[in-house]
Amino acid sequence: MPLPQRNRQTAQDDVSALEQSAETIAAKPFLRAIYSEWYDLLVSALPTCAGPVLELGAGGGFLHERLPGVVTSDVLPGPGVDIILDGRCLPFAARSLGAVVMTDVFHHIPDVHAFLLEAGRCVQPGGVVAMVEPWRSLWSTFVYTHLHHEDFKPRAVDWAFPAGHPVSAANGALPWIVFGRDRDTFNRDFPQWTVSRILPMMPFRYLLSGGVSYPAFVPNWSHGFWRGCERILSPLIRWTAMFALVVLTRTDALPSTSGDRCEH
Repeated sequence: MPLPQRNRQTAQDDVSALEQSAETIAAKPFLRAIYSEWYDLLVSALPTCAGPVLELGAGGGFLHERLPGVVTSDVLPGPGVDIILDGRCLPFAARSLGAVVMTDVFHHIPDVHAFLLEAGRCVQPGGVVAMVEPWRSLWSTFVYTHLHHEDFKPRAVDWAFPAGHPVSAANGALPWIVFGRDRDTFNRDFPQWTVSRILPMMPFRYLLSGGVSYPAFVPNWSHGFWRGCERILSPLIRWTAMFALVVLTRTDALPSTSGDRCEH
């Protein structure tokens, strides 16, 4: 039975939730295969320029196994987390990072405007921000609105939402709002960033895996079969995608006016 909203938030925002997520992903080969695919996409998006790669929201994941040397971070302490930080205030010098990557994190940042400015300060020209995030389609709107506990508000006017619950507070439609619906606003306000790739994907495999909250609905051995089914349905991905890879490339459109970090 799904947890009541308040109890679910409390559980998700507890440090032990990261450990539980890590254990769940490790114990579910179908789900781990999905994360492996996402990580492969993130690694393939990395630039050739030098500089550390920072992962936001690393707790519970295993990108560090696929990308040795990645600097892992989260808002809560957890297994494999190198730094505790807030994405709106990054403790790095100007132009010191080669990339920032994340999986299911952007839509949890209460003020993505602040994050994009901070990432623009810390990532060097030619570097990237790469993310795998929920994406809006006809199918995903139904699923995220009726079958998922997090908020999904594609009609939200603002790019921000009230903070308070560091993990469970979210607007799942936020990546689509910023990089899809409001692309002109994004291009105007952030000329230091170019949306270099949006790859909608994965209409139903994550659902079938049960995610980190439910048991898998199909046997582990069937992952390849369902992946093949998604490939067959790829011409319909515009209407069926539940996730998307989004890659932003840091241009040199704006000079680095200050090397100062934000106040902590």
